[in-house]
Amino acid sequence: MSLRTRRSPRLTAATAGVVCAALLATGCNAAAKGGGSGEGGSGKAFTLVTPDPVAQNEFLKLAVTGVKAAAKAHGGSQKVFQSSDTDSRQQNVASAVDAAPDVVALVGFEFADIVAQQAEAHPKQQFLLVDACTKKTYENVTCAVFREHEAVYLAGAEAGLLTESGKVGAVDVLDTPQFRRYSEPFAAGAKKVNPKVSARTLFVGGQSPFNDAARAKDQAETLRSGGADQVMAAAAGGNTGVFQAAKGAKGGHGEGFQAYGVDANQCLGSPGVVVDNVLKKTDVAVERGIAQILDGKGGTTVSYGLKEGGMSLTGLEPGVADSKCLIAKPANKDVLRRVEKLRDAIVAGKLTVDDPAA
Repeated sequence: MSLRTRRSPRLTAATAGVVCAALLATGCNAAAKGGGSGEGGSGKAFTLVTPDPVAQNEFLKLAVTGVKAAAKAHGGSQKVFQSSDTDSRQQNVASAVDAAPDVVALVGFEFADIVAQQAEAHPKQQFLLVDACTKKTYENVTCAVFREHEAVYLAGAEAGLLTESGKVGAVDVLDTPQFRRYSEPFAAGAKKVNPKVSARTLFVGGQSPFNDAARAKDQAETLRSGGADQVMAAAAGGNTGVFQAAKGAKGGHGEGFQAYGVDANQCLGSPGVVVDNVLKKTDVAVERGIAQILDGKGGTTVSYGLKEGGMSLTGLEPGVADSKCLIAKPANKDVLRRVEKLRDAIVAGKLTVDDPAA
């Protein structure tokens, strides 16, 4: 399961059955208004279908980077179909399949049912479903899912090292094992480096848990009033509310707090309040997934975590100095060094992070 910086959550293979009940457009493509480009080549052909317009969505831009890298690596061509709603998603997938590329790659749980239908109707077409999986296994469907809890644990360790109040918290979308992947490991990481830390999680809930910035802001302010000075923002599209609460606090309305983002670098949109981000590298999953299929090893589910380079923190990536994240401050170098050691221990199998969804 993953949290998207837009309005909906993503699913891993474990949760798809629970929740799931650059750019070229063809003339009949419902997403044509999104514009796009394709890169020609004499080798393989790959098509990426996104659940929403790419625009400034850093998460989806990574997926585009991945399909471009695959095209370059295999001397082929790539196309990206941008969707905007359920109808355009269905039409884009149909258009992609009609063109019969070597691989049709799709990002998001929104495509789980669509891919299942197309996989049955077109058994020779290879599909790569990223950040979700179909309920049923198909020989022509490869799934790429993520171990988000590993990187969340590292963010929690940062919080445990940076907290001054000894209290950390998380604003999570729903109180389910899948979504607690973004809150329980955060608390565990904080307590690993600072056993005296106390942690509290509040959930958005309601009718629009994935896009309720107002409710997320209220929950963040409740955590702040309880003394939390480090808050994991795991409210999907509602994360803006958490960041607004952090900014409001910095503006003189009570004690402040620092936040942590998800999926992409959210420091850029809220500089001065976001410490770090739990990154999900869709570019890695797309490029490697395509290579796996071309190598004749498709039809399986591959999990990407810290070891595989599929999960990380902005603070552990090149270019952190320009990230606008608080973790990039010189005073936090020791914090990053300790977090790097924890990451290395997880990668080496010496430290196991409990998965609430397991």
